[in-house]
Amino acid sequence: MQSAKIFAGTSSGELADSICKKYGARPGKIAIQRFSDGEICPVFLESIRGDFVFLVQSTNSPADNLMELLLMIDAARRASAYKVIAVIPYYGYGRQDRKDKPRVAIGSKLVANMLTAAGADRIITMDLHAPQIQGYFDIPVDHLDSHAVFIPYIENLRLENLTFAAPDVGATNRIREIANYFNAEMVICDKHRKRANEIASMVVIGDVTGKDIVIIDDICDTGGTLAKSAALLMEKGARSVRALITHPVLSGKAYENLENSVLDEVVVCDTIPIKPGSSKIKVISVAELFAVAIRNAFENKSITSLFIHSQRRTSL
Repeated sequence: MQSAKIFAGTSSGELADSICKKYGARPGKIAIQRFSDGEICPVFLESIRGDFVFLVQSTNSPADNLMELLLMIDAARRASAYKVIAVIPYYGYGRQDRKDKPRVAIGSKLVANMLTAAGADRIITMDLHAPQIQGYFDIPVDHLDSHAVFIPYIENLRLENLTFAAPDVGATNRIREIANYFNAEMVICDKHRKRANEIASMVVIGDVTGKDIVIIDDICDTGGTLAKSAALLMEKGARSVRALITHPVLSGKAYENLENSVLDEVVVCDTIPIKPGSSKIKVISVAELFAVAIRNAFENKSITSLFIHSQRRTSL
């Protein structure tokens, strides 16, 4: 009889344990061996022959974690798993999704090719930096949306003058969807970059006077953009500014930038483990969301109910 078994990679141990608790299963037994020269060797410590094998591994600090995931997929294939599903809460190299200048790689496509070549049958991920990355795969992709956990949090805030802010023009459609759900207004922080992680200029499109602003974004890297956006919104008359971020990459001086910002709070998901470093950071879990997605994938059921268009208020 086929069963679903969930195994954790090095980068997502805590999240995988939480997913297993929500799913009602014990974590699968696996050892990740490392040789002195840095080579990685995953070993499954139980039989997975004929099973649905779910491998939970975010690819933050992507070189080692990505290679580890690829080897886990290969090992599962060679151990005669029936289906191998890569559960990637944070998909590394997602920001390299297009050729925006001469002579650069499209990292998102390369990673998709490697996952497929390694033997993955399906991908379950969350908030890709660009939704079209799904098209880089020739296998099914379940692309979960963090709005499913953000919506209840925002509702509990009971903000009087709720307004959503898109961190850039490219995020407009995504932010408009959640703004429509709340029947709220939205503004856009239009930014121009000289280079990665460095903003040359920024303007706010829309009126924020007296508004309680909620910025929603998929990634917080150095926190510089987020801090600058919040400062500009407050200068334009906003009453409060908070941010809800899916993936807390938090590199460089991110903790310092967020702690010293005018943001009331920064709410992040546990797709990437973080260390204590700022009193403004609050973590909410996506474990239940992934547990439901894993169960539905195993039972061959739809995951439509996990998306915002299935949760709209009846008044809209």
